Amino acid sequence: MKKLGIGLAAAVILLAGCGNADSKTDKKSGSSEKKVEQTLKLNLGGEPYTLDPAFASDTTSWWVIDSIYSGLYRKGKNGEPQLDLAEKADVSEDGKTYTFTIKDNLKWSDGKELTAKDFEYAWERVLNPKTAAYSPSTFYFIKGAEAYNTGKGKLEDVGIKTIDDHKLQVELKDPISFFPKVLTGAAAYPVEKEAVAKGKDWASKAETLVSNGPFKLKNWKHNDSLDIEKNDQYYDKDKVKLSGVNFRMVADPNTEYQLYKSGDLDLLASVPADILKSVKDSKELVSYENFSVGTYSFNVNKKPVDNKKIRQALSYAIDRQSFVENVLKGGQKPAYGYVSYGVKGADGKDFREESKKYYEYNPAKAKQLLKEGLKEEGLTALPKLTLKTNSEGINKKSAEVIQEMLKQNLGIDVSIEGQEWKTYIDTFKQKNFQLARMGWGGDFLDPYPVLALYASNSSSNFTNWKNKEFDALLDQSLKTTDDQKRLELLHQAEDILMDELPILPVNFGYSNTLIKENVKNVKTDALSRPNFIYAEKE
Repeated sequence: MKKLGIGLAAAVILLAGCGNADSKTDKKSGSSEKKVEQTLKLNLGGEPYTLDPAFASDTTSWWVIDSIYSGLYRKGKNGEPQLDLAEKADVSEDGKTYTFTIKDNLKWSDGKELTAKDFEYAWERVLNPKTAAYSPSTFYFIKGAEAYNTGKGKLEDVGIKTIDDHKLQVELKDPISFFPKVLTGAAAYPVEKEAVAKGKDWASKAETLVSNGPFKLKNWKHNDSLDIEKNDQYYDKDKVKLSGVNFRMVADPNTEYQLYKSGDLDLLASVPADILKSVKDSKELVSYENFSVGTYSFNVNKKPVDNKKIRQALSYAIDRQSFVENVLKGGQKPAYGYVSYGVKGADGKDFREESKKYYEYNPAKAKQLLKEGLKEEGLTALPKLTLKTNSEGINKKSAEVIQEMLKQNLGIDVSIEGQEWKTYIDTFKQKNFQLARMGWGGDFLDPYPVLALYASNSSSNFTNWKNKEFDALLDQSLKTTDDQKRLELLHQAEDILMDELPILPVNFGYSNTLIKENVKNVKTDALSRPNFIYAEKE
């Protein structure tokens, strides 16, 4: 991530103008030292969809959720799992059974004791089909979990068991070596049963939301602002220096940048493309690749995109290199595949670089495939096609560029329908689209979690696409202990995904963030927005 060009001078002005700062005088020198108010000012860009971990699906929600909840593990460098609420994790010799010992004296933000039973309750809540949680397939690695979630099994057969207040035992179907990484995700956070019982809106207001992380919800003015404050019940509270974080919900990136320049924001998570050039030499700018992909999803049950050749035609008609250079302008790479850069095999080679390039720009091939697809459908022209997108940030402009490329290269008219973020998420989840923008990021650096989004049993697959051979390859990859063989199977799975094309990858992610020079210890990595948990203002 990166920082902006107003530098130290702006930081000094900000500190001097801080009306709530304490002042203390050095009696020997007579000099006065300002004590900085430890409140961080950030921008979410829009209204979080939810603060209930069971229903969170978007980075906006996760940015807040990851600061107010804690799990058995937390993400370390490059997403490597580090023990958090778990004191230790014992793994059986066959790799199928994990026994977690929970730390002593853990508390919820309301002061009540947090135990292993809270994890069992939260995970079983996600799996309960009546909950209709966003990502129950997160736990399908667990014995009996998928059967219970799909109504084919019983809760008592699910391999999650509380041994006592401090021990949680989990039995897997297969010896999944990356299971601890799975548990760093939001779905694995515990929730307090008594809080959930207060009603479906329990996680939407400070009076009822109970959490267990470094911060807790202080105030939420919906569609305006959200404030969190330090949680004095958090077990590691002494390492948390911030007293709180104030989030704004400004959708326009240029307005967001002006707020950053004026000192009304301490951090800009994503620098707008038109501004990046002017701050490229700033000491406040931090840039790095992130493990994500920008895509447009097809609903393969909707005409005319139920035809594979028509989908492929649209893909060949997009000039990805021009798109990243002239629209995104932020170091992104064209996505000639689905799995992003950053996954290294045992031989040190990157999964993406070892893959073939799919759908390099080819208007002639696009036209031929469109012709063939229309013939298969008994059509002479492409019926109406609507592209849906959320309107925040650069997304509307991106959709307009895709619209123009399809017009120029295929002679087709595409209408654009924009919606605000929270409404758009519901539209997407309800599969109410032909073609819709949606980016994906991996939970950890591995091809499996992003490819598995499109498995037939994935609760995150909103395309209606299913392929038994693809599913079988994913399943085989979980059963092999040979990492090279595992990656080969995942390459084969990507081949099928890219041939069938239920999703149209456009670009791989790259992060450009601005952070004020007086803000220290913000963690940036390939898997998440800036982590401010242990940040401090000087």
